[in-house]
Amino acid sequence: MSMKSELKRKALHLTGLTVPLVYILLGKKVALIFVGLSFAVFVALEPLRIVEHLRDKLKKKLGLYVDRQLIEIVEREIDTIAREHEKRSIGAHIYFTLAAFIIVYFFPKDIAIGSIAVATLGDAIAAIIGKPFGKHRFKNGKSIEGSLAYFLTALLILIPLIDVPHAVIGALAGTLAEFYELPPDDNFSNQLAIAVTLYLFRKIAF
Repeated sequence: MSMKSELKRKALHLTGLTVPLVYILLGKKVALIFVGLSFAVFVALEPLRIVEHLRDKLKKKLGLYVDRQLIEIVEREIDTIAREHEKRSIGAHIYFTLAAFIIVYFFPKDIAIGSIAVATLGDAIAAIIGKPFGKHRFKNGKSIEGSLAYFLTALLILIPLIDVPHAVIGALAGTLAEFYELPPDDNFSNQLAIAVTLYLFRKIAF
């Protein structure tokens, strides 16, 4: 994927910051409704993205009301920002919203907000720094520069929310989860790795 496409993908991922924002401004109940509805809409629309004949039917119907050239442009843009494995399988947005719902529902407010914000912004910063400026790379393509950018971003997010020891542990957990891209998808595992680590550390430390 080109750097331009990567930036477009990360810009779209940054919309995930609406979840902690809604939580902060409107509370847990509204945040759960917001994420739950988003998840339901994404799941309902996902077959139209993955299954070719369903997508063709939709394009044909939309063509009656929307300019066909615009439809082709949108479809092309979606294809350029999708990972190769996502073109015929579940997309990152499904995993992200599912993990966000679990975290908002089960974890304390500060941990939920921090975990989702770090996983969203940290991942974007790691790619923006790591891809063009990463000079010290590992076998999986990740770089020291990208991982360090993730870690520092995580610290800047977590320190105002929780104390420094928890922030360091959470940032480290997120950095490792992002580096190893834990299954089933890093958009799912990254958030949960941070939330679970912070929650357990809090229980053990206090």
